[in-house]
Amino acid sequence: MLDLDIIRKVPKVELHEHLDGGLRPSTIIELAKERNIELPSYDSEELREWFIRGCKKKSLSLYLETFQITTAVMQDKEALFRVAKESVIDLSKENVVYAEIRFAPELHTKKGLNLEEVVTAVLKGLEAGKKETGMEFGLILCAMRNEPPALSLEIAELAVAFSDRGVVGFDLAGDECGHPAKKHIEAFNYIRNKNFNITIHAGEAFGLESIWQAIQICHADRIGHGTRLMEDMTIEKGQILKMGSLANYIEDKRIPLEMCLTSNVGTGAVQSYEDHPFPIFFRNHFRVFLCSDNRLMSDTNLTKEMSIAVEKYNMDLKDLEKITINAMKSAFIHHNQKLDIIYNVIKKQYADIRYEYGL
Repeated sequence: MLDLDIIRKVPKVELHEHLDGGLRPSTIIELAKERNIELPSYDSEELREWFIRGCKKKSLSLYLETFQITTAVMQDKEALFRVAKESVIDLSKENVVYAEIRFAPELHTKKGLNLEEVVTAVLKGLEAGKKETGMEFGLILCAMRNEPPALSLEIAELAVAFSDRGVVGFDLAGDECGHPAKKHIEAFNYIRNKNFNITIHAGEAFGLESIWQAIQICHADRIGHGTRLMEDMTIEKGQILKMGSLANYIEDKRIPLEMCLTSNVGTGAVQSYEDHPFPIFFRNHFRVFLCSDNRLMSDTNLTKEMSIAVEKYNMDLKDLEKITINAMKSAFIHHNQKLDIIYNVIKKQYADIRYEYGL
């Protein structure tokens, strides 16, 4: 089994990380005190425990409740800048070499900022983090399923408007049940017509219909989660015996699936790590990779997610490299940029690790 020190050292790529799900507890406390926002606790460790209680209890309602606090302290330019900068710094500490961080701008306009000001503040923070660490990044703007389609179109237009300043894609997040992606088709059509990138949360809390809509109606380039795709398969003892047309389509078209192990277990999308479809998808050559989702609420990071894959699914260094390259191939940046990071950063660092540890 791979040593934890090796897992810490390997280069990583993070493509599904929510900005409002990865704050430092100490930062939340400082921002809350400065802005007179009431918290459940002003002790960093106690506050951290409060944030992860939903994940521990596998309670989706408790899990989602915590976002009311993080978004509350992220309602001005200074706070958005700081949170974004610290996000890059924290990711770089575990050797994330490229990250796509996402957030919903509309959730940060309650104290008077307009959407453009929100996005600008976050991009400035990410750039400051990059300047300090060297970590490359992209920003994905999320629309919310439960909001009016007109607002989703506005967010889509905003994403394209900032496409030359660091925004790399458009996402639809929020509760799948009762809020089908097709209601927001105008926003997705706009993105497609502008030759831009789409990822959609689908197949996390709802089944195959949600994944099918995301791909075939809304033309998603990537799927966030997609765990329920296993419902389109006949699986026996970890082996896929038969696949339906949707699963075959996703594999054949190499549509990437952003897999979040700890988040899925903590929210009840799957019952346990052992029940998660990630290793089955990976062994059967789907383009899957590991993501954190919400580092604070799920008490995780990419190092932990890789450690779980090693421990639970018997994955080795070659597997971790493949997972990382899968992620980089799926990034919303230009092809030559991907190749540069794959060959000059990821493969090079893995070769160095093999040499250092005699692997």
